[in-house]
Amino acid sequence: MGDSVSQPLPDEARWARLTDRQRACLDLLLERQTSKQIARQLDISKPTVDQRLTAARGILGAANRDEAAMIYLRLKQTYDRVIYDPVQVPSMAGDMRSGMSDATSADAMVLKDSAAASAEAPSRMIWRHDHDLKTRMLIMAVLLIVAVILILAGLGIAEALTRLVSG
Repeated sequence: MGDSVSQPLPDEARWARLTDRQRACLDLLLERQTSKQIARQLDISKPTVDQRLTAARGILGAANRDEAAMIYLRLKQTYDRVIYDPVQVPSMAGDMRSGMSDATSADAMVLKDSAAASAEAPSRMIWRHDHDLKTRMLIMAVLLIVAVILILAGLGIAEALTRLVSG
């Protein structure tokens, strides 16, 4: 047999061979932390950190810590991805129309989360950012009329009380 030159592992195999503990050390190495700082954060000894990083360097085929960090970062960006992004739910529940192409506007399904809508403050249901200018003016006029009525009612009560007290 001749001299056998070890072939570098494919990226996926190198990623799979790294242990969670080695990855934890490499993650902190990416933050440019020393072995002593990594040991403190992971609550392990410095020789243990050095042993894990040396083993990881061997798996990654890196000559030094910096090269190991660079290879690990490249592999992490490729193989440590979130498959599905978390769904972002809007803060205000509202009507949602169906996006089906065969539905017309008259028969499109309207979905409404009644539990979320009832939990909102009533003022948020009236004064929403998606009202047009005409609707906002109407709401302001109604609020102004209600305010005038309340002031007049208050003045009427005050006058009646004054007559009772003085009479």
